[in-house]
Amino acid sequence: MAIFAVDAGGTRIKLGLVQGGEVLARTSIDARSDEGLAPALPRIAAALQGLTDRPVEGVGLAFPSLVDGDRIVGDVGKYRDAPGIDLVAWARDEFRAPFAVDNDARLATVGEWRYGAAQGASDVVMVTLGTGIGTGVVSGGRVLRGRQGAAGILGGHMTAHVEGRPCPCGNLGCWETEASTAALPVVGEGFRDYAAVFAAARAGDAKAVRVRDRSLAVWGALAVSLVHAYDPEILVFGGGVMASGEAVLAPIRDHVRRHAWTPGGAPRVVASERGDDAALVACEWLLKRDR
Repeated sequence: MAIFAVDAGGTRIKLGLVQGGEVLARTSIDARSDEGLAPALPRIAAALQGLTDRPVEGVGLAFPSLVDGDRIVGDVGKYRDAPGIDLVAWARDEFRAPFAVDNDARLATVGEWRYGAAQGASDVVMVTLGTGIGTGVVSGGRVLRGRQGAAGILGGHMTAHVEGRPCPCGNLGCWETEASTAALPVVGEGFRDYAAVFAAARAGDAKAVRVRDRSLAVWGALAVSLVHAYDPEILVFGGGVMASGEAVLAPIRDHVRRHAWTPGGAPRVVASERGDDAALVACEWLLKRDR
C-alpha cells in the first residue's frame, strides 16, 4: 500500500503518492509559508486526496525546521504556527492514517542513501544548496538525530565568518549567510538567483564571475568542514543550485581533493540522483521506521 508524502518548502509544497521508493503520482501547491501551516492544511489534504481515492498506509512530512519525535519545534521564519499544530490528529482525521515527520534536509539525505546516489554507503553527508543550505548525515549506517533532533542538519548554520551577518537562526556568519539564494540580495551584486549568476558568468559578466567564484569557494570550504566533521565516504549535493550541474560540482570536488585531510582518500563528491523526489520517497522509509 502507498503513502502520502509532503515536502513543505518555503515557496512550493511538493506532494506525492509513494510506494516502493517511487513517486507514483505528484502535484504541488503554493506554500504561502508566511501565512503559517494551519491555513495550508486544507489545501494539502485536498491535493493529496486528488492523487488517489484509495486508502493509504500513512502520511509523511518533510519539514524545514527541527523535529523532535512527531513534533515540530523551533522557528525558522516560515510556517511559524507549526509547533502548535497536532499533525498526528490531522492525519488521523483527514486520512485515518498514521503520521510521521522529520527535517527536510535529513529526509533528502535518506532518500539519496536508500534510493539514490548514496545507495550501499554507510557514511554519507548530503548538502542541499537552495534558498538556504541544509545538510544531513548518515554515520555508520545510522541517520544522525541527536538529543533534540538537531544532529547533522545544521551544517549550513555553523559559523563561516566570526564577524559575519546575523542569520535568522540566531547565529552570526553562518555558511547560509555567505552563499545561498536567500543571501544573494546582500552578496549577489544585483543577482537574485544562481541560475542567472551561472548563466551570466558563462557569458563573461565580471560581476557574475565574482559572485560565482566566491560562492564556489564558500561551498568548497563548507564541504571540507563537513568531511572533517563526519568523515563520509560519499558527499551528495542537491538543491536548486545544482541545476547548474558540473559547473557547481567540479570546483567543489577539486576543492575537497586539494584541501580535505583524508589520508585514506577523499570521499566521492556526486550530484543528487533523486532531486526533488528525495525527501518524498524518504517519507516512506520514515513511516516504516517509526512503526
